[in-house]
Amino acid sequence: MKLNFIIPLAVAISMCGCKGSQSNASKADSLKDTVNNWAILPFNKIDSVNPILEPGRGKFIDPILKTQVLWEAKDVFNPAIVNRGGKIWMLYRAQDKTGKPDGTSRIGLAVSTDALHFVRKPTPVLYPDNDDLKKLEWQGGCEDPRVVEDNKGTYYMTYTAFDGKVARLLVATSTDLIKWQKHGSVFAKTDSGKYAEKWSKSGSIVSTYKKGRVVATKINGKYWMYWGDTQIWTATSTDLINWTPTKMAAGEKPPVRLRSEAMNFAELKIALPTREGKFDSDLVEPGPPAILTDKGIVLIYNSRNVTSFGDLELADGTYAASQALFDKNDPTKLLKRLDTYFMKPEKPYERSGQVNQVCFVEGLAVFDNKWYLYYGTADSKIAVAVSNSSIR
Repeated sequence: MKLNFIIPLAVAISMCGCKGSQSNASKADSLKDTVNNWAILPFNKIDSVNPILEPGRGKFIDPILKTQVLWEAKDVFNPAIVNRGGKIWMLYRAQDKTGKPDGTSRIGLAVSTDALHFVRKPTPVLYPDNDDLKKLEWQGGCEDPRVVEDNKGTYYMTYTAFDGKVARLLVATSTDLIKWQKHGSVFAKTDSGKYAEKWSKSGSIVSTYKKGRVVATKINGKYWMYWGDTQIWTATSTDLINWTPTKMAAGEKPPVRLRSEAMNFAELKIALPTREGKFDSDLVEPGPPAILTDKGIVLIYNSRNVTSFGDLELADGTYAASQALFDKNDPTKLLKRLDTYFMKPEKPYERSGQVNQVCFVEGLAVFDNKWYLYYGTADSKIAVAVSNSSIR
C-alpha cells in the first residue's frame, strides 16, 4: 500500500501530554483531567465475560444462493447497540465462509437483559437479497451498522454495502429492529448522485442519549452525521435518509494532504483529520452515534496506526479508539481532541484474528446508569467495556 506523509494541523488543539506504554485504565485515568473533562473516561474492559459474542452456527436459506448457509460461522464483530424495553439489542456484523475472499457479511440480532449475556436470533435481519440493492451488496454483504431512532420511535440504521470492490454508505429503517426497509445510498439524491458511487462508510449520526435511548437530534434545523474511513467528514439531512456532504468554503483548504479514498472528496470539509506521529496517523473513522452534550458533541472514533509516520510504540496497523469534541452549534468545528487513545488491543482475541491488532468501537448505550461500549476484536469477536463516567 502506498502511503503519503501527512501535513500536521496548523491549529493548536487542547490536548494532554500522556506518553508511555500504560494500560488502558491507567492511560484513561491520566487523560481524565480538567482539560479533558468533556470526554467519557475511563472505560474498563469486562474481562470476566469478554469476548461476549463469538462465531455461531445460525442457519438460514440465502435468497441469492438458494441454499442453506451458516451465516455467522466465520466471524462476528462491529455491533450497533439499542436500549429498548429495558433490554440491550445488539445488531452485529457476521460473516459466513462461502463468500470470497472474506465471507459474505450479514447483520444479525442478539438480545440481553443484563448487557453482558446475549441470546441470538437464529437468522439475520439485514442481508443481500434479490432486490434493487443486490448490485451494491453482493457478494461482500452488509457491514458495520450504527443505529439511532427519531422522536416517533422509528429506527435508522446506517450500514456499509460492499460489492467486492467499493464500499458505500447506505441506510435502512425499522420500527421493531427485526424487519428493515432498505433505502439505498445516503448520498443518492445529492449532486446527481456523484457521491453515491464513491467509497463511503461509517455513518455516526449526532444524537442525544436520554433515558437509554439514542435519539437523533437536529442542530440549527438539520440532522448531522460524521462519516468516512480515511478522514472524517460531515453531512446534513432533514429526514435521516437523504444526506448532503458538507463542502469547504471558497478559498478553504484541507488541513492535511489528501491520499487514498480522500482524494475522491477534495472539495469536502474535513471535520477530523489524521495526525502524523500519533496513533491516528493513517486513518480515522467514526465509532458509535455521536453524543450531543452541554459541552459539545463527543465523537468516539477509531483510528489506524502506521509506524513509518505514526506511533512507534504501537504495532503497525493497530486500530485504537479515542475521542474528540466538536462545537454543539457547529458540528464541523473541532474544539478539543485527546492526545492519545483510551483503548487499544491487549488481549489475545484483540491482537489475533481475521485482522490482527484491532479494537473497533461501534456500539454505545446507557444501561443501569453506566456507559456500555461494544467493540469488534480483531474482526473476529465482540467485547464490551464499561464506564461510570457521568451520564450527560
